[in-house]
Amino acid sequence: MKSLIACFFCLSIGITGHARADELADADALFARKAYSEALQKYTKLANAGNVMAQQHLGEMYFYGEAGAVDMPKASEWFRKAAAKGNKVAIASLDLIQQRETRRADLAYWISGYDGSDLRTDAYRCPAPRFPAVSKVNEDIDRYSARMTAWQECHNRWVNYLNAAMPLTKRIPDDVQKLLTKDEMDTATAHLKEVGERLAEDTQIGGKLVVADFTAWRNATEAYIKEHNEIVNGTPSEERQREIDARRSNYSNSK
Repeated sequence: MKSLIACFFCLSIGITGHARADELADADALFARKAYSEALQKYTKLANAGNVMAQQHLGEMYFYGEAGAVDMPKASEWFRKAAAKGNKVAIASLDLIQQRETRRADLAYWISGYDGSDLRTDAYRCPAPRFPAVSKVNEDIDRYSARMTAWQECHNRWVNYLNAAMPLTKRIPDDVQKLLTKDEMDTATAHLKEVGERLAEDTQIGGKLVVADFTAWRNATEAYIKEHNEIVNGTPSEERQREIDARRSNYSNSK
């Protein structure tokens, strides 16, 4: 009789363990289909019953926000229970959470604080040249033309460098990126996209302003040179002669 009872007890244990394995598989299938609410219920039931894999998965759901919202205290709680039973994933996850605490400032910097100022190194700082209304001597014309050429070369280097840096998520260090939750990474991606767009817009606007100033200076200078040469040579161009004749005609008609 004792041996029969013992065998029956062993059989019951086996059936219970098999049933829990099926429940875990069901929970995993629900999670894979992103039915997070139903998966959470099943994982919670199994975790409370002591299932170490359910405890690990439950910790992960709270860590990544799949339980409804990111909840680091609950994630830590379930990871600790699984880690106590030797679960390596849970042990590593607890270390990850500790690193997050240590590097909270780094996470915040990339999630919302980064402004792109580190991109503007000395090689890519391109102060906008200033131009007078008009230049009347060759030395000034050469000097301002050289300034424009230098600025344009610097500006083109900056544009190429900025394009190569996009998307700015590439600048997040690997050791920081691995600490970000999915929601945090999404927020950081949106923030960095805005920063990149602002840098591109500022670059475009700044470039147009410099070109406009240079064009106004060049046009005024060329007009002065043309008029000066006509006066020196004493032979106004056909266009200039028409202007002179028109002024004379207007003067005569006004008498």
